[in-house]
Amino acid sequence: MFLPLLTTTAATTASSTSASLESTVDSSTPVIIQPATKQLNALQRWWNNIDWDQVFGVVIQKGLTLILLSVLFLFLWKLTDFLVEKSYRSFLKRKNINETRAHTIYTLMGNIAHYTLGFFFIYGLLSTVGVPVGSLLAGAGIVGLAIGLGAQGFMNDIITGFFIIMEQQVDVGDYVILQNIAIEGTVISVGIRTLELRSLDGTLHFIPNRNITTISNKSRADMQVVVDIRILPTEDLETMRTLIEEVNARLTAENTDKITTPPTVFGVVDLGHGNFVMRSTFYAVNGTQAGLKEEFLAASLEALTKAGFTIPTTVLPPQA
Repeated sequence: MFLPLLTTTAATTASSTSASLESTVDSSTPVIIQPATKQLNALQRWWNNIDWDQVFGVVIQKGLTLILLSVLFLFLWKLTDFLVEKSYRSFLKRKNINETRAHTIYTLMGNIAHYTLGFFFIYGLLSTVGVPVGSLLAGAGIVGLAIGLGAQGFMNDIITGFFIIMEQQVDVGDYVILQNIAIEGTVISVGIRTLELRSLDGTLHFIPNRNITTISNKSRADMQVVVDIRILPTEDLETMRTLIEEVNARLTAENTDKITTPPTVFGVVDLGHGNFVMRSTFYAVNGTQAGLKEEFLAASLEALTKAGFTIPTTVLPPQA
């Protein structure tokens, strides 16, 4: 009696549940499908409205323009390298040209030309593609101004180095004195940003070009040689002078290729505190002054010693 009733109730419940599910699916399906259908239709309409002939025409036009632009700048690049190289070779043929300076100028001019061509090439590419280059340059100008303020010292180094090289103020091998920073030595390298000096004790100095204000180059002209022979003023000064003049004349004849102005015996010089010297001066080819001074000094001391004159070896007390 109860079994049919339960069966009937279960059937009724299943039927109602199925009907509820069907009604739910039927009611929610249009809500999900309709937006997707609209998007698909919009995409189809956009795709169908594309003028493919015009698209291919623009692509071909832009592509040909980019190819011609690349070929043009490649030709200009090669032409620039040829002109810079030719100018460099012609510059090297001149007399008294420092090869290191010439190579530095050659590298600098090549870099400037390459950077300039590269900038205009990128500008042409972006303009051809349709990128708003004007707006980019305006933004880049602001950024460049900020970077420029931060890199002011670096730019000063480059500008100063450029003029040091172009004006031939120093060459590799020159002995220079940087007066404002009290550094002196032999020039090892002349760069666009730094100057390298090696002191007499072997210390290597790297000086930023912006710190260089006064360069005293001691290797550009004939150098003065001063030879001081310590003497006793109580001895025969005229005989000592004669002996020194004979030594100077003999050594001058042996070093005619180094001495540009014959030696002159200046006479007795008071160095103070009772110290007197017999001084000779002359001019010699730059770079030979140290060796000549040593040679003249040794020969004069030898001649005076053989003649019986006294060469003071200690500092004499001040005279009353």
